Amino acid sequence: MNKVAIIPFQAEFRDRFKDLNVAWLERFFFVEDKDKELLDDCENVIIKNDGYIYFAKFNNEIVGCFSFIKIEDKIYELGKMAVDFNFQGLGIGQELIKFAINLGIKSNWDKIILYSSTKLPHALYLYRKHGFKEVELEKDLPYARSDIKMELLLN
Repeated sequence: MNKVAIIPFQAEFRDRFKDLNVAWLERFFFVEDKDKELLDDCENVIIKNDGYIYFAKFNNEIVGCFSFIKIEDKIYELGKMAVDFNFQGLGIGQELIKFAINLGIKSNWDKIILYSSTKLPHALYLYRKHGFKEVELEKDLPYARSDIKMELLLN
């Protein structure tokens, strides 16, 4: 199997970031206003607000992605994680989550949080496998689809 390379955001892949996420959202849910805000202007909304976007490159093709949105100092939200449906089952999601966790550890963050849905058992399995624990879900969530919040304490 060819190796997956995880690479940082590059403007030339901006549309791919949006396309990967919209495909995933439309398959399982729908694109919400908060998604549009993040995906339509990811450089200003995520990157320029101390956030990060990374891509999974496989066979010279961008096949996956994730973002880190800064919540507060040393706390980031893992989001917008998607893998092209044609490349699922190859361990790309595993590589993305491992890279994300290692980035948080190397950056000396306190924790990573994420919002997900109980309609996504494979995603929840992946998060739990890597140490994320379910925590109380607050009111006034940014996404209608979110019915579970998880966190991974890093320190």
